[in-house]
Amino acid sequence: MQPMLGVDIGTTSTKVVLYDANGQVAASANHGYPLYQDLPGMAEEDPATIFKAVLTGIQAVLPQAKQPIGGISFSAAMHSLILLDNAHQPLTRMYTWADNRAKAAADRLRALPQAHQLYLNTGTPLRPMTPLAKLAWLAETNPNLLAKARWVVDIKSYVIDQLTGQLVIDYSIANATGLFNLQHFDWDPLALKLAHIQAEQLPRLVDTTAQVIGLKSALATKWQLNPQTPLIVGASDGCLSNLGVNAIEPGVAALTIGTSGAIRVVTDQPQLDPHGRLFCYYLAPHRWVVGGPVNNGGNVLKWVRDTFFDGASYATITQLASQVPAGSHGLLMHPYLNGERAPLWNADARGAYFGLTAQHTRADLSRAALEGIGFNLVQVAKLVQQLTGPFKSLQATGGFANSATWRQLLADIFATPLVIPDSFESSCLGAAVLGWVSLDQVTDLTAVAQLVGHEQVVTPDSSAVATYQRLYPLYQELTTAYQPLFGKLAALMTKKD
Repeated sequence: MQPMLGVDIGTTSTKVVLYDANGQVAASANHGYPLYQDLPGMAEEDPATIFKAVLTGIQAVLPQAKQPIGGISFSAAMHSLILLDNAHQPLTRMYTWADNRAKAAADRLRALPQAHQLYLNTGTPLRPMTPLAKLAWLAETNPNLLAKARWVVDIKSYVIDQLTGQLVIDYSIANATGLFNLQHFDWDPLALKLAHIQAEQLPRLVDTTAQVIGLKSALATKWQLNPQTPLIVGASDGCLSNLGVNAIEPGVAALTIGTSGAIRVVTDQPQLDPHGRLFCYYLAPHRWVVGGPVNNGGNVLKWVRDTFFDGASYATITQLASQVPAGSHGLLMHPYLNGERAPLWNADARGAYFGLTAQHTRADLSRAALEGIGFNLVQVAKLVQQLTGPFKSLQATGGFANSATWRQLLADIFATPLVIPDSFESSCLGAAVLGWVSLDQVTDLTAVAQLVGHEQVVTPDSSAVATYQRLYPLYQELTTAYQPLFGKLAALMTKKD
């Protein structure tokens, strides 16, 4: 193999990892950028700032390469949306998946007679996160802006265009827009009509191993690269995270908790939830990722830290939580601080502690929050298992895997062995593997098994498992009871005098 750059354009930062000819990490960089939330429901970022983070990261790691790199392969967050003019300049900031202002538009889409067929066509739940819903919202609220748009793109398409002058979008990212027909591998006519755009406004569709040749000469000179160095288009971050932790075989699920979280399983053909609660996204030929995303992961622990601990370290908080027995002395937390995608798909969802007594402490509150995140992910996992079968193991990815307390807690809640690979930045490694496949330097995606490094296995504790299996039905019952109240509370808080 030749050295490969894996670039992951995430929601909060861009990570760039240089892998050497043996697939080992040689250098890495991580550059963050601000999220703009000036209005209720807004979650936007500046495309130019993100592109600068990509450039800075590549510039930081390239000098560490001991021999010429084979290519630059990309991963990116799903559901991003940018409108461009004729000159490929942004007319908007980037709308991220977390932007909820399309809620009413998404509700109207779900009320259409064709709604379920649209889900079956696209594999993407009809929710505010999707570019489909956001475009429908813009058509209703700002039609003049939408009329000015020559191009409708995602952040990865924008970055690759800035690097090469070519607008392309891979099947994986396209699949997550809500505009892509996963049976025909083309834009879906019904979705385009509802989004009020034409297929000609979207980038050219390509496979995830497609190469874009033609790095702009100024960048090639600056980076001392051959302008013919291939840029491998890659896939979405969620799909590549599965690949990067070697969760690509039947029964092996990826459990991700970063700012948000997800449960994902790879299947050999599309698997669609009859109720439209799960996504089904393309990764590579005969590799589809089925799963559900949650809004509430590490951001809940951040709230606990900022609210109860005056900014103490996460290590301090999880250490305190480790001193509390499973079940948090009878305290349950529903972690819906940021609305929720799977399993509720309710932007009005709100968090709650249930069972508080005068005897509960900050440590109990902390552990209950960690357990609530876990219980919520179990709810998603059970939906996935209805389609794909039981899990043999969970491959861990995300910041939570650094915490022994959190790892053990999740193994116990899931009652399933939790495997923590040594692989660094799973989406970057997944992108790099796609790059090597594209260059015919490895035979197929299973080569990742040789690259993830040593794996730690966390075995469930039988006593804690028994406690959680008693508590989980109550957690579910409370979730059902709360559901009708979320909308009432949201309406009450937004009602104008």
